[in-house]
Amino acid sequence: MRPSPYDKETALGIGYYAADCAGIGGKLRTVPEDFIVEELPISFTNTGPYTICRLTKKSWEHQHAVREITNRLHISPKRFGWAGTKDRNAVTTQYVSLYDVPKEQVEALSIKDMEITPVATHQFSLGLGNLEGNRFRLTLRGCEAENLAEKTAEITEAVRAGIPNYFGLQRFGALKPITHRMGYHILRGEYKEAVNLYVGDAFPYESEEIQKARARFRETGDAKEALHDLPVHLSYERIMLDSLMKQREDYGAALQALPPKLLSMFVSAYQSWLFNMAVSARCAEGTPFTEPRIGEHLIFANGRVDRVTEKNLPTARQHMKRGRCFVVGWMPGKTLPVAPGPLEEVMFSLMEQDGIALSDFDSAAAFVKTNYDGFHRRISLEADVTAEVLGTDVVLSFTLPPGHYATTVAREYMQAEPECMV
Repeated sequence: MRPSPYDKETALGIGYYAADCAGIGGKLRTVPEDFIVEELPISFTNTGPYTICRLTKKSWEHQHAVREITNRLHISPKRFGWAGTKDRNAVTTQYVSLYDVPKEQVEALSIKDMEITPVATHQFSLGLGNLEGNRFRLTLRGCEAENLAEKTAEITEAVRAGIPNYFGLQRFGALKPITHRMGYHILRGEYKEAVNLYVGDAFPYESEEIQKARARFRETGDAKEALHDLPVHLSYERIMLDSLMKQREDYGAALQALPPKLLSMFVSAYQSWLFNMAVSARCAEGTPFTEPRIGEHLIFANGRVDRVTEKNLPTARQHMKRGRCFVVGWMPGKTLPVAPGPLEEVMFSLMEQDGIALSDFDSAAAFVKTNYDGFHRRISLEADVTAEVLGTDVVLSFTLPPGHYATTVAREYMQAEPECMV
């Protein structure tokens, strides 16, 4: 394990590389076509009120695409479902569900850099995780030429053996990584602080005009002035500011004016930060992913979860060696159905420092209208990557299960500044 030298990564718990060798550098997403992802769908019932569509888009932020489609169809976003959130600076193909929308109405849509095609009907709306996985083709351009093929092959072996299963940078906001901090404030019931963070905090890549407008809002709290000053493309900021103009000082209502799934992602991002931090703490100890620790939990192919004890440790090692099970950490939520192990203890310690209890996830669930029950997640990720070296470019092809990040794989190869991946 090698520690990351980048403060932006370590602040998000993305602290280590599995590969022992230095990375190959390069840049991802020089053009959107450098990041191609194709969703592998579940089977559809071909009956029911939901029209299933294949949606291919280029350079569209997910929530903006949802709003554009629903506006064109004159329907509520609540009638739009999806199985996975896809990247903006990419070419992505995914499946979405539309409740009670005739396919002819969908076929009549014409939106720039977007193609939406009805392919089936289904009894249920698609929700997060309702997919088999994702197939990726990533192109890393301008990699370091010296020993490029040898380095690429060595890192490929490390990725196949297992790397930290981090939630990637885009989970927290690629250029402005604050979603977990928003979740922190929501869990603490600090709605004003959350709005001030989202609207009032600038990031280095914004224009000087926008940075000044954000700073003025921080200082004055004047929603009307900020709404005048912030450009139209900052739509989520403007949604909250518009709410504050109508309901002065009601910062909770301003947050709840956001798209529900975006709002729910803030609390999920805090959970993701806790998980990343726990995985990095384990990496810092130097324990291999194939070596279980007493108190940790193992998940088997049939979904069964066992706790490692001193008595069953030799058996657990054999099961892991044969690929029958993997170490998992419990993502904190309102309940804890397992005895805390070393990973959970790291997360609980961080929550205690933040003044957050498990019961706060229940309160946040009521505010956000999303359940936060917690779930198990593997701490390691193996990917059978095919890597092709073309001059100073490297093309990576692989498939991942739902909820896993292609940028986590690309990061192992590049080991570059985080901005080179967004």
